[in-house]
Amino acid sequence: MNQRSASEIRSAIRAGKFQGPTSGLAPGHVQVNIAIVPASEADDFEAFCDANARACALLYRSRPGECLLPALGADIDIRTDVPRYQLHSPGGVIEEVTDIRKHWRDDFVTFALGCSFSFEEALISHGLEVRNVSDGCNVPMYRTVRRCQSVGRFAARLVVSMRPFPSETLDQAYSVCARYPLVHGAPVFAGDPAELGIANIRRPDFGDAVQIGRGEEPAFWACGVTAIEAVRNAGLDFCITHSPGHMLITDRLNESLAGITAREQLGW
Repeated sequence: MNQRSASEIRSAIRAGKFQGPTSGLAPGHVQVNIAIVPASEADDFEAFCDANARACALLYRSRPGECLLPALGADIDIRTDVPRYQLHSPGGVIEEVTDIRKHWRDDFVTFALGCSFSFEEALISHGLEVRNVSDGCNVPMYRTVRRCQSVGRFAARLVVSMRPFPSETLDQAYSVCARYPLVHGAPVFAGDPAELGIANIRRPDFGDAVQIGRGEEPAFWACGVTAIEAVRNAGLDFCITHSPGHMLITDRLNESLAGITAREQLGW
């Protein structure tokens, strides 16, 4: 699957032939977190993303009811092209599905947010092992004790993703990722997980655990799942997100994001 183009992978997802995590797929292409909220809440959610841009860097906002997203890719239909969606109600996640056409509403606004899978390619190209890619699993993600800035009904604790590196290569990992601020940039922390309130590094809140070898330190990046937490906590009547690790793969190239910091990139 990882040797296929972005469009071919989306076609396989649309046909129900692939429903797994997307880390390592379509090398070179931007992957994005997805949040779909009612238009009445869209401005507040955008403001939440702006206030917490390290975790929720906003790359695209659709018009209400817009399900075809040519700004992200020539053939993208947001209702079918994410491997796995989560449906949310005030009581929490209703269920996970692979197609949201029957749930679509004319007032839905889609937000595409930067994803750390985009900088993994850069790390690998600089000779650094990305453990979740080499192990073929989902990246481990953890809730922290750090609180995001709240806006309206949207509030969350920061969620981080973790990748271990030998201590002597941490500075290199920082400098590589710092070139990509729209996909979380450099790690927010490296070292003892307890500093972030993570009690057991072997039990991530989302994704899969990975081995931390002798002489390696865990590095933690702000994670777009923070936006999922904010949407879930808002108690909206109904909203939709991607399932953690199951991203929308776009036609935008990762390298095009290098060095970009301004939100003028909205609309691409």
